[in-house]
Amino acid sequence: MRTRLPVAVSIATSDSGGGAGIQADLLTFAAHRVYGATILAAGTAQNTRAVTGIETFSPRFLARQIDAVFPDLKPDAVKIGMLFDAPRIRAVARGLKRHGAKNVVLDPVMVATSGARLLEADAVNALRVRLIPQAALLTPNLPEAAALLDEPPAGSVAAIEDQGRRLLALGCGAVLIKGGHAQSAHAVDLLVTPSATARLTAEKIDTVNTHGTGCTLSAAIAAGLAKGQRLSEAVADAKVYVTDAIAAADELKIGQGAGPTHHFHAWW
Repeated sequence: MRTRLPVAVSIATSDSGGGAGIQADLLTFAAHRVYGATILAAGTAQNTRAVTGIETFSPRFLARQIDAVFPDLKPDAVKIGMLFDAPRIRAVARGLKRHGAKNVVLDPVMVATSGARLLEADAVNALRVRLIPQAALLTPNLPEAAALLDEPPAGSVAAIEDQGRRLLALGCGAVLIKGGHAQSAHAVDLLVTPSATARLTAEKIDTVNTHGTGCTLSAAIAAGLAKGQRLSEAVADAKVYVTDAIAAADELKIGQGAGPTHHFHAWW
């Protein structure tokens, strides 16, 4: 008798350097024993040092990928990463509605680790209006949360929670604001739900190999949801997984700049 694997689909952009985007999502799904499908919005020319080019797929082809994957594979969860611009955001939003997508984890990727802008300015409102209301979980870092609210980054835990509450009001099921950009010894993330706020804390690790950590975290959460975990459990397990992957990153020598995390740290 054949066993059906949990299925998660990544709707995002290819990273030619292999450390972030679609590639990081597939590595993360595999590490969690979840089958990964992909829907590409764009491709990048990048490595561990810089993004040197971006080419997009048409919104029509993006929709065709969605219509091919969802009816056949019936994803148990969806991770959304970099979509680049408003037309592609709208195409994805329509596709999710068309197929009744569930367990949608939205990572609003706006800027690469190298500093390159990955989301056009006019796309921010499309994210707010079209995609955030369909998300079970929104996972911005501090600068992204601020950009979605059109205000400066929060400077305290209370301010972060306040931003999380206002992002929640945009219609998503929950918000996980990642605090790794804060100037502190610990990476404190806040999971804000309609009924409570939970704090997830891990010690910051001194390494430059953090490329793709946001992609990896959101993909790990989607993998947990695909396997039937409750949101709080999936988020907590993903936080541990990413922390361990960062801690093991210096065991690998990949590229000359900000290398990837060690997705298979538990096996290699």
